[in-house]
Amino acid sequence: MKEEKIIKQVSVFVENKPGRLAAVTEKLYEKGINIRAFTIAEAGDFGIIRMVVDKTDEAYKVLKDAGFTVSLTNVLGVEVKDEPGGLYSIAKALGSANINIEYVYAFTFGKDKALIILRVDDIEKAIEILEKENVLFKGKVD
Repeated sequence: MKEEKIIKQVSVFVENKPGRLAAVTEKLYEKGINIRAFTIAEAGDFGIIRMVVDKTDEAYKVLKDAGFTVSLTNVLGVEVKDEPGGLYSIAKALGSANINIEYVYAFTFGKDKALIILRVDDIEKAIEILEKENVLFKGKVD
């Protein structure tokens, strides 16, 4: 089932000024919500905080209720060995299938594993292509 391979990412649009990241993360901390993966994309006076958390729906509600502009986005979490070529093999397979990678961020865990979070323009086709490549999908970030 493809839905089991999709991760819900929380995105928060914030002003790029001191204290805004603290304001967002304080709300999550107060509710005991753990951030599993995280990146910030800066765009001049504003930024987009993208994160995978352990309680997605609760995080969305808490941040929305606090007045933040929040959205949920479907992304893929792909586990690879932490060695040269992990991202290349994924990018090559998707590029060859004419699937655009809109953004990506990653982190390592364990001794030899990495998790790559991908936003693509055709998530269903990307799952199909990557399944053929025998990648391991993560439906949640442990």
